[in-house]
Amino acid sequence: MTANRIAFTTIVLLALPVLRRAEAASEQTRPVVVATAQSADPNSQAPVSVAPPARGADASPSSLRSLARDLGGDLTRLPSGDSALIASIGAGLAAAVHPLDHDFNQRLAHTGSLFQAGDVAGNTITLMGASTAAYALGRVFGHDRTAHVGLDLLRAQIVTEAVVQSLKFGVERPRPDGSSGYSFPSGHAAVTFATAAVLDRHHSWRVSIPAYAFATYVASSRLHDNVHNLSDVVFGAAVGTMAGRTVTRHVVPGFTLVPQPTRGGVAITFVRTTRSS
Repeated sequence: MTANRIAFTTIVLLALPVLRRAEAASEQTRPVVVATAQSADPNSQAPVSVAPPARGADASPSSLRSLARDLGGDLTRLPSGDSALIASIGAGLAAAVHPLDHDFNQRLAHTGSLFQAGDVAGNTITLMGASTAAYALGRVFGHDRTAHVGLDLLRAQIVTEAVVQSLKFGVERPRPDGSSGYSFPSGHAAVTFATAAVLDRHHSWRVSIPAYAFATYVASSRLHDNVHNLSDVVFGAAVGTMAGRTVTRHVVPGFTLVPQPTRGGVAITFVRTTRSS
């Protein structure tokens, strides 16, 4: 599969789910405010339809201005109790699998071409291009929800890259193949798990399960290519999950996995909630 086909497939996978939900939302009737206008005859009244007040560009969640405005808030709110818990779990798992770093890569190296597409499909440029396409499709077809999800994806990917690059240059861990000194954490794993987290929060399990499966595939491909250690991709997944959940803090998901600390470990609770309109 060529790089262009991989990029196109990724764009379709991200754009179709949000378009389907936007089409369903667009079929709902918008409320109309009805006022009465006094005529010359004091005993007669004629109903007059008044359009609801237009929202300004700054208030719309699907405007480009909201992207620049909300990014600062995302970075400010990233340090939170939820993020600290996810980071702790990610760091603990990364430390636990650290002894397997070398052996795990050697086993995946013999899986042939199964993971070759992960390098391009999980690249930040590919995913940001797909998110931009989702935003553009939403704007072109007048689907505000599609554009909104596209912007949330972009925000999550930008926040993820900011955290990943800061850690890479701060830690300077050599890659397993010796190609560079910036292995920890995995950017591919982080940005794909951020994408999956946003789709999970906006959509049902029918979208979130394939999204997380795709993120796991991309993370595994980095081990196959011997450019990351297992601990790199595990913590990268935690970074992306933190970013995705922070950006979508305004979304009430239908289902969510909630990590909770327990005595001597951690519990993962499956919670069903009522989705806000």
